[in-house]
Amino acid sequence: QLQASGGGLVQSGDSLRLSCAYSGPSTSRYGMGWFRQAPGKEREIVAAIHRNGASTFYADSVKGRFTISRDNTKNTVYLHINSLKPEDTAVYYCAAKHMILTAPISTTSYDYWGQGTLVTVSS
Repeated sequence: QLQASGGGLVQSGDSLRLSCAYSGPSTSRYGMGWFRQAPGKEREIVAAIHRNGASTFYADSVKGRFTISRDNTKNTVYLHINSLKPEDTAVYYCAAKHMILTAPISTTSYDYWGQGTLVTVSS
C-alpha cells in the first residue's frame, strides 16, 4: 500500500516536498519511483531510486531541481522539488517495484501505485 502526500497550490519558484509512505512485506526490497501526469498528457516518470538508496534516476526535464530520497526505517520515499514551474503542475504518483539487489533501476513496469497527490504551480 502506498500513500502519497504533500501536494498543494504553490507559486512559481517555490519548493515542495512530496512524501510517499509504503507498507507491506519486505518493503526494503522495493525500488521506488515518482511519476506525474499533467492534464491532457500521458503519465511520465520523473525520478526513481534503487532499493539500496544509492542509485537514482531523473528525467531530463527535472534534473537539477528534483531530488528523490528514501528512508527505509520510516518506509517513506521523498521527492524534493525546487524552483517549481507552472509546467510542473500535475498529479504526482509514487510507485513501488519488486527488485533484486543487483538489478538496475527500472523506469517501467512498477507493481504498486499510490493514489496521487496534486501539485498546482501558479505563475
